[in-house]
Amino acid sequence: MTTANLLTDAFGRIRDAVHRAVDSLGPDELAFRVDPDANSIAWLTWHLTRVQDDHLADAAGTAQAWTSKGWAERFGLPFDVSDTGYGHAPDQVAAVRVESAELLTGYHDAVYQQTIEYVGSLSDDDLTRIVDRSWDPPVTLGVRLVSVIADDLQHAGQAAFVRGALLRSR
Repeated sequence: MTTANLLTDAFGRIRDAVHRAVDSLGPDELAFRVDPDANSIAWLTWHLTRVQDDHLADAAGTAQAWTSKGWAERFGLPFDVSDTGYGHAPDQVAAVRVESAELLTGYHDAVYQQTIEYVGSLSDDDLTRIVDRSWDPPVTLGVRLVSVIADDLQHAGQAAFVRGALLRSR
């Protein structure tokens, strides 16, 4: 298995988890929170996709799908277009309301396509490239990719948990 194959598989697993967490849910279900301070399925999915979009576009030197492909306008959220959800307070989480599961999966799929186009071209040697010098030690591409994968899988799992709690509460 090559580096490109491994990364493509990992991001494909994230995509599958996102689809399972949101498919067939309506706007109110996507906004469901297990308590007033918890994250909703919509927020978790939007956030994990925004982080992937932001971090991978930066590493690849490309534009984010959020801004370049009109997703920010389609979502119509009350945040700056650079916002990824990091550090959001409960009222900001509540502001992430979407009209459909398809909006979330559409954005995620667009980011996934950009991601696999990029990671599909990577080799072992690419993983040592420094992508962020604001940390000590500086962050390599390999560390950034593992960080995004870990964060995305965690949030996709949280969204699946919230979905389960929602469906069991009926």
